[in-house]
Amino acid sequence: MLDVSARHRLRNSFVLKPSERDPSASLFLARLLAQAGLPAGVFNVVQGDKAAVDALLAHPQVRAVSFVAPPRSRITSTGRGAEAGKRVQALGGAKNHMVVMPDADLEQAVDALIGAAYGSAGERCMAISVAVLVGDPR
Repeated sequence: MLDVSARHRLRNSFVLKPSERDPSASLFLARLLAQAGLPAGVFNVVQGDKAAVDALLAHPQVRAVSFVAPPRSRITSTGRGAEAGKRVQALGGAKNHMVVMPDADLEQAVDALIGAAYGSAGERCMAISVAVLVGDPR
């Protein structure tokens, strides 16, 4: 169950529920953020499977959810989140983002994007499927 004590309110915080198959990267990220001085309770990691997802979808203090899931789970979770009055963002396959900063070499960025999008296409979980351009186009 989600611990929502007075000291660790979910207001203005982020809860990450990583895949139960690969939880260590999220714990490493949480440690780095704590070492960098992020206040306790701002970035939270909840480990688990469907039970953890169900708890987040049902919890009244969780006001929004964003997730990547297979079609059947995505439809179920989207419906349950919406029924609970939450804002829901279901990304489907759009889970790997490439951020292109304003000072980037655009030719090199486009080349890297093409390689990352199509070079890993056989392994979908590694393919870049979204490019986010920051700043004004040149």
